[in-house]
Amino acid sequence: MEEIAKLPLNSAPEVFGLHGNAEITTQQAETRIMLSTILSVQPRTSSTGGKTRDQVLTELAQYIETKTPQPFPLDDIIEKYPTEYTESMNTVLTQEVLRYNKLLAIMISSLADIQKALIGEVVMSEELEKLGNSLFDNMVPVMWEDVGFLSLKPLASWVQDLNDRVKFLSEWIEGGTPAVFWISGFFFPQAFLTGTLQNYARKHIIAIDELTYQFKIYDDISPQDVKEKPEDGCYVYGMYLEGARWNQNTHLLDDSRPKQLYTELPMIWFLPKQNRKVPKTGIYNCPVYKVLSRAGTLSTTGHSTNYVLMLELPTKEKESKWIIAGVAVFLALRY
Repeated sequence: MEEIAKLPLNSAPEVFGLHGNAEITTQQAETRIMLSTILSVQPRTSSTGGKTRDQVLTELAQYIETKTPQPFPLDDIIEKYPTEYTESMNTVLTQEVLRYNKLLAIMISSLADIQKALIGEVVMSEELEKLGNSLFDNMVPVMWEDVGFLSLKPLASWVQDLNDRVKFLSEWIEGGTPAVFWISGFFFPQAFLTGTLQNYARKHIIAIDELTYQFKIYDDISPQDVKEKPEDGCYVYGMYLEGARWNQNTHLLDDSRPKQLYTELPMIWFLPKQNRKVPKTGIYNCPVYKVLSRAGTLSTTGHSTNYVLMLELPTKEKESKWIIAGVAVFLALRY
């Protein structure tokens, strides 16, 4: 009992095989839950600068309305990027545009309705009341979340993220298929990865079931410097590593630096290979998720709503080290 009494009350992360940064993540999560609880029970009034809650809500709705892009011209896009046997990316682009258009249309109509409801022109329904509460608390409204992309960001960051995604698609539409893809900008990245395999399979007349990805990491070149797309496969960037970092000197997975919770992975070449044998040593099979929650459900397409694929990262350490440390890759962070 004396020996047990000497042990610290809170065990260090290293006891569980985790990096010291895990303690920071835990404390942040606890603080976030506490603040969220406080926010949920606070009075629905505002005395900021002498403005009423309705005035604050009206200004917020007007501001977000100015930041909300207009839906894409779908017919023009289908005409410019028709469905082709040899180019599956056209179909991927059209599907992405359809999903974003649905979200943008709901945002535009609901923001107009909440402004009318605040001045009494339309009835303040339960949905609009919830929308107003979410806007006031800087949270993404449920009616937008239901048709929107998976995200853990607060409202202000979410709106900026939406604009970045729309800009990515707009540049694709105007300038043609990009040489490097920002994978974080996809509503449904699994369709993009399947489309890349499909292009390769049709080009080389191979059954798509025989294809898997080989990953080549380019840590000596910036995605912005790449002007031509590869002959096969695709260049991808915009992924973040948690629990470890990429060492550009050794070109291997390495321990995180203190207080550096997330690091961006370099550009990766996703190259399809036929009947490829997965190496048993020298790699860590790293799961890739859309958001930090690491939890998802099986959607109607047969894909997870969060999990994307397994990424092979070179390492000299045993794979078990990174598994215990919970190392994973994410397409979007919390802020």
